[in-house]
This record gives sequence, structure tokens and C-alpha cells, in this order.
Amino acid sequence: MTPYYDIDICHFTADMRHVELLDQTLLPTEERYIRVSNAEEMAESISKLQVRGAPLIGIAAAMGLAIDLRQSAPQNIDDFWTCFTHARKILADSRPTAVNLVWALSRIEQNLRASKCSSVAEMIEALFAEANLIKAEDVESCGKIGTYGKDLIKDGMGVLTHCNAGHLATGRYGTALSPIYFAHKEGKQFHVYADETRPLLQGARLTAFELQRSGIDVMLLCDNMAASLMAQGKIQLVLVGCDRVAANGDTANKIGTLSVALAAHHYGIPFYVCGPMSTFDRHCLTGEDIIIEQRAPSEVTEMWYASRMAPQGCKVYNPAFDVTPHNLITGYITEKGIRYGNDKTK
Repeated sequence: MTPYYDIDICHFTADMRHVELLDQTLLPTEERYIRVSNAEEMAESISKLQVRGAPLIGIAAAMGLAIDLRQSAPQNIDDFWTCFTHARKILADSRPTAVNLVWALSRIEQNLRASKCSSVAEMIEALFAEANLIKAEDVESCGKIGTYGKDLIKDGMGVLTHCNAGHLATGRYGTALSPIYFAHKEGKQFHVYADETRPLLQGARLTAFELQRSGIDVMLLCDNMAASLMAQGKIQLVLVGCDRVAANGDTANKIGTLSVALAAHHYGIPFYVCGPMSTFDRHCLTGEDIIIEQRAPSEVTEMWYASRMAPQGCKVYNPAFDVTPHNLITGYITEKGIRYGNDKTK
């Protein structure tokens, strides 16, 4: 069986005038690719979660910026920077919590301003090169996360994950799923339990989909069932991704992660956060400083149902993320290794 992580789900088209993306809102029933032609379309795809996952959002935004500048066809360097600033703001505003988005855009701007490009053509060429480099580095980082994290997984273990932090969220392999893929490559025998992750069901629609497609033993469960599995001794390890890690180690991840961390702490189960160093935000001091995106009530009341599942006019609380305090986190698996205690964010 061909592992799903061998499929390229976000790339420039051959003519380098569009970005082709797998529309993740249609999974698992339909695999359809869409073409994005400018910053507005990319921002919409990010906002609508057609492309999602903190690292992949950064990659997609970088590619969208490059495509937009090519399509805008600025006439001179001043015009280039005017177009760049406009496109950058559109992309940066698409989702507020995932730090990789702004990180990728800021990195591109800094490198371009420091470059010796003397023409618009050279600037655009440098944009494309930087976008491709961001993707390549993410692939390498995720591979290292898998290499460092795989040794935590032992034969016979039950490994719980929440939301989707796999290939569908990154350039390749994933963050929280990367150790799972690498342990599977080594022939280890273990079970993966995937929370469905309401209300957007990324665990059900995406994690279960890509793990099953890769030949990995995966069992889906409702979010409120994780603690009961822990109580039965069926979970020995928890691996989750992250959208932003504050300087003190507090971590924003998909809503419901905090509940998993609390249950794991109660039962003495190691709880690891997996992510590249680009997700660590030294300018954000604690979890209280992380902006939590509030999403549409319809995601809870009707989006995934044949008919509405809540009364009309019912108030809805729908944050996209919650923050897990650092004292509930055993360690952080990054491309630089596994970090514990006071060393976790250095």
C-alpha cells in the first residue's frame, strides 16, 4: 500500500501561475484539487479550511503570495512592494491563531528586502524560490520530528491523537503523525486511536482517512470517549500537534486538546506536543496572549448534518482552539529533538 504522505497535496502548477490544493473540506468522500490564482483566493481557501494545519497554511500562504505577485505584474520595484504589502495583509488576516502563517510571510519579506534583486523579475523569481524552500524545509523538519519521536512508540502501545496533525497539515508526514509513520516504517505493531475532533471532525474525516490509506491500525472515537480508554489502560502515549507555542510552553491546538491533556495528566500518560520550531512564538509570553479564533455557529448546529441539530436562535460557543498549559505537557518534539522542562522552548 502506497503511504498517503507520498501524495503532494499543495504545489505550484507546471506553468507556475497557480497553486493546486487538495480541498480538504470534501474528504473523505471526495478527493478534488482546486486551483488558486491570487492572494484573495488563497486567503479564502485558508479561511474555509480547504487548506489547513499550521505548517501547511504557512506553505500555502507563501505560494499564494508568489502567485499573486506574478499575476499582478508590477511595473517597477515600488509597484512591486505596493502589491506585496496588499497581498501580504490579505493572507495574514485569513486566520489569526496559527503562527506559521505570519512567520512565513514575514520571513519572505525580510529575505526579499535583504536581497540584491534589482528587477521585478528577479524579485518574483526569489519569491517562488523562497516559497519552495519553506516547503522543503517543512518536509525535512517533519521527517526529523518522526525520527526523534518514533522511539517513544513501543510494540503493543495504544497511541492517542487529537485533530489532524499529519500529512494533510504539513508538507509531508505531519507533526503528531510523523512519529507514527516512522514507527510503522520500522515494523512496530501498535494501535492508533483518533479523536473525531468536533465540530469540524478533522480526526474523523482526515486523520482516520490518511492513516487508513497508509495501512496503519487506526480506531476512531468520539472526543468524550478518550478518558474512558485511558481508564481502561488502553492508551500509553498521547501525541498532538500545535498551532502556536508561547514562550513559556503554553500551547494552542485544536479545541478539545486541553481535555485530552487533563485526562492524560490524571492517568499519568505521557502527553507530547509535536511541531516545528516555526510554531514557537517567542513574542507571545504565555497562553493568555494567544488570540483564539471564533468560528461560525453553523459548524456546530448544521454543517455536517442532513438537518439542523439545534434550535433556531440557539447561542453557540465555537472557538477553533484551546490552550494547554505547559505544566500538563510532558515534552515537545521538534526538528531539533525532544525538549523537556525548562529547556522545552529553547
